[in-house]
Amino acid sequence: MKISKITPFFLALLIATLSFTTAKSQDKQKEEEKINASTKVLQDFGQMKDKIPQELMKITQGIIVVPKLINAGFVVGGKRGKGIAMVKMEDGTWSDPVFVTITGGSVGLQAGVQAVDLVLIFKNRETLQNIGDNSVTLGGDVSVTAGPVGRSSTASTDAKLEAEVYSYSRSKGLFAGISLGGSVISIDEDANQAFYGESETANTLFANSTSTSEPVQQLKQVLNSMIPVE
Repeated sequence: MKISKITPFFLALLIATLSFTTAKSQDKQKEEEKINASTKVLQDFGQMKDKIPQELMKITQGIIVVPKLINAGFVVGGKRGKGIAMVKMEDGTWSDPVFVTITGGSVGLQAGVQAVDLVLIFKNRETLQNIGDNSVTLGGDVSVTAGPVGRSSTASTDAKLEAEVYSYSRSKGLFAGISLGGSVISIDEDANQAFYGESETANTLFANSTSTSEPVQQLKQVLNSMIPVE
């Protein structure tokens, strides 16, 4: 009698546990796919005829990659995308990726929906690290400008490299300029929790390079290949 009463309870508990474990696994897989998509974006950018200049990659201290940023609107526009952020640490290695969200709006003559792959190059790691404390507004908290292109181009649009962030957006295989002024970058805490499985802060992740995840290792390998060896 006791067994017959207890069995349904433990069966329900087992089902609930398995469902929770499956959901957690699916959430992590979703973030792994985001890392893989970011790696593919960097690979595609590296294969374009007009590349991100090596001179700029040499001095970068941080990067954000957002696959398929949605840029949509009719008179009043909006942007939203999810991606990853990484900083270059003191020893020259790249931190583990931190998941971020970028959102923004604009007003003007516009219509339609556009999906673009976005790469943001940061001159100072502190700019990205500040996102771990608060969100950062492009064009407000930090200056942003369209990045120069070319296999060996210098930053001709900003010869002294005075901007804090350089943006590169790509649509259908071609560079596509979009306005990022007013866009807000914030930490995606749910995604970080799903991927790392523990309550690590963004600043802790920016300070570490310990992940043994295969997607993370591949991402770092591709990123390193874009930086010339001196």
